[in-house]
Amino acid sequence: MDEPRRKRGRPRALDRDVGLGVAARLFWEHGYEGTSIADLTQAMGVTPPSLYAAFGSKEELYRQALDYNSEHETKRRAEALQGPMSAFDALEFYLYDVAEGFSNPGQPRGCMVSNAVLQHAEENEAVAREVAARREASIQCMKARFDRAVVEGELSTETDTDSLARFYSAVVQGMSAQACDGACTEILKRLVDVALRAWPGDHTDRKAR
Repeated sequence: MDEPRRKRGRPRALDRDVGLGVAARLFWEHGYEGTSIADLTQAMGVTPPSLYAAFGSKEELYRQALDYNSEHETKRRAEALQGPMSAFDALEFYLYDVAEGFSNPGQPRGCMVSNAVLQHAEENEAVAREVAARREASIQCMKARFDRAVVEGELSTETDTDSLARFYSAVVQGMSAQACDGACTEILKRLVDVALRAWPGDHTDRKAR
């Protein structure tokens, strides 16, 4: 008599938070177009149907991975801009934290968002727009802090806060590119030193670093 066939085991359940952490790191390191479904499923140890059941699509997974990255990597910077510190001190914290984060040897270099999906295939236009919108939102967050600095008298009423926010955001994007090219933390912090000297307000009473 033939032995009864063994029942197939259930597919491995996907822990969403763990899966998002894995996906965020892969997308951060290889980019959206450079990360395939095969890469994602292999890294997560699940099948494509399980991945699609959990996240719907690669595009939606990328959006959720961006949210995951924002919560774990950039939340403290946004909180600094929105908190009680002076605008200059908040900006200083923000930029030095960026310099350390972009060159952290324990994670992919640069920023998952700053230089993401700048050049892309036509079919990925929606993803490119999504990332561009997040970059713009970051600029507007910085501008809002500078607008507050004008109201509170830290910056002149003549200050072009939009251009100032775009300038410092360009510094952040530049640091991301240089970090990807191998720039170390010390180099990035020297770049921050120069950028902070462009601050148009008075910050002579701040403590020296």
